[in-house]
Amino acid sequence: MIEVKDLTFSYGKISRGKNKQALHGLNFHVADGEIFGFLGPNGSGKSTTQKILTGILKGYGGMVSLFGKELKEVHTQEFSRKIGVLFEFPYLYANLSALDNLHYFASFYPKEQLRDAEEVLDELEFKRDFLRKPVSTYSKGMRQRVSMARALISSPKLLFLDEPTSGLDPSGAVLFRRIIEKERRKGTTVFVTTHNMLDADLLCDRVAFIANGNIVALDTPENLKEQNSSRSVVVDYLYQGRREERRLEAQSLKAGIPFPYDELISIHSQEPTLEDIFIRYAGRRLS
Repeated sequence: MIEVKDLTFSYGKISRGKNKQALHGLNFHVADGEIFGFLGPNGSGKSTTQKILTGILKGYGGMVSLFGKELKEVHTQEFSRKIGVLFEFPYLYANLSALDNLHYFASFYPKEQLRDAEEVLDELEFKRDFLRKPVSTYSKGMRQRVSMARALISSPKLLFLDEPTSGLDPSGAVLFRRIIEKERRKGTTVFVTTHNMLDADLLCDRVAFIANGNIVALDTPENLKEQNSSRSVVVDYLYQGRREERRLEAQSLKAGIPFPYDELISIHSQEPTLEDIFIRYAGRRLS
């Protein structure tokens, strides 16, 4: 679905006539029907990469292929009709309602590929009382729902999501993750740019870590955590009326608990989080 080789990009001129290079030869691919996470802090190059993949930024170096065609050679209208995009900052007309916005954006697509606007908003649990009220009266979470509806209404084959759960409460974030997974089951390929490690861990088949315009790691979340695990466990237990905690090598448990106890309370593995792993590879936090 997506093939990227030696991707570079520079933003104009900075002091002393030098170019500010944002991307330094990225290489990755995204398979059909995959949820691929592109993770990094602000300024790392992740949004630049997504803007190139969606056709917003031109003048890149290297090769970018989508749907089996080099992006530079794809007809813009044909390409745009195959993708859906959720921008980090909702791009909506504030004086129009949710329905008016969706009907306007839907007018750029063939009728046969469109979904019903109200049905999409219902799926996103948008408040029906606000369907015909102007976007300017909406909360951030409501605007995010309309923006997601805009990305989904054309039944895209490739979905680009930039910080999809931004502005949502926990129940809204769970809903969005469920909808993204539902889209994948339909065969949609999903490219997620985010610095939200929970979204990446729960959603993505594979993740790429980007820092300072370079991909510093790329694998499944499970493999990354396993490769960077200390393979230790923490045992919480009661002994002689006192609660104790002891850290052990996981291998040592093969022969049983190697110390006296009256009651085991819990045994927890000490695998790192994705953010812990990112810090190891990139040397900085995501936010």
